[in-house]
Amino acid sequence: MTKQEKVKFVIDKLQEFYPEIPIPLDHKDPYTLLVAVLLSAQCTDVRVNKITPLLFAKADNPFEMVKLSVDEIKEIIRPCGLSPMKSKGIYGLSKILIEKYNGEVPESFEGLEELPSVGHKTASVVMSQAFGVPAFPVDTHIHRLLYRWNLTNGKNVNQTEKDAKRLFPRELWNDLHLQIIWYGREYSPARGWDLEKDIITKTIGRKSVLDDYYKTKKTP
Repeated sequence: MTKQEKVKFVIDKLQEFYPEIPIPLDHKDPYTLLVAVLLSAQCTDVRVNKITPLLFAKADNPFEMVKLSVDEIKEIIRPCGLSPMKSKGIYGLSKILIEKYNGEVPESFEGLEELPSVGHKTASVVMSQAFGVPAFPVDTHIHRLLYRWNLTNGKNVNQTEKDAKRLFPRELWNDLHLQIIWYGREYSPARGWDLEKDIITKTIGRKSVLDDYYKTKKTP
């Protein structure tokens, strides 16, 4: 298969597996999505979705959030990990949204990335899922899968994002990044990986990855 044929195979298979694409993080507007994405750093979406209702019951907008102290936020979000940094980030970005944007989340990468604790990946998720702007946020699943599929050299997430944007049609970016995440979780995880169930990697996988897999599966 040529690279373009591989790309088409990936797109077709993901569309077959996920014609309807669920959004992993529960939210009701750009602000609650922004907070949920920030909380998801080094934490599972399942856990974030258990904690955000508790936080949003007290404050689901910047004006209410700044009425809480950093310590109060920290106590609620503690199960998500990194709570000292995340609580300061949530409080700090809420304050800036009020002072600079009348409480609204800015619809630009620049505006988002200027906020405390908001990096490029978080900004990309918000731009794509809240505002429908084409973006390709690369998380660990996407980074792992595009390497397994030999569509990137896997040196770092920035390179993976560049390669993904170069290979896949722009109008599909927002769907694809979510489809790849779901596929990675279900069929191509980092641990407990069963290649027989992972049709995409089995068909187009990087030779060294497939060789390593079969080596580990050989009975001693």
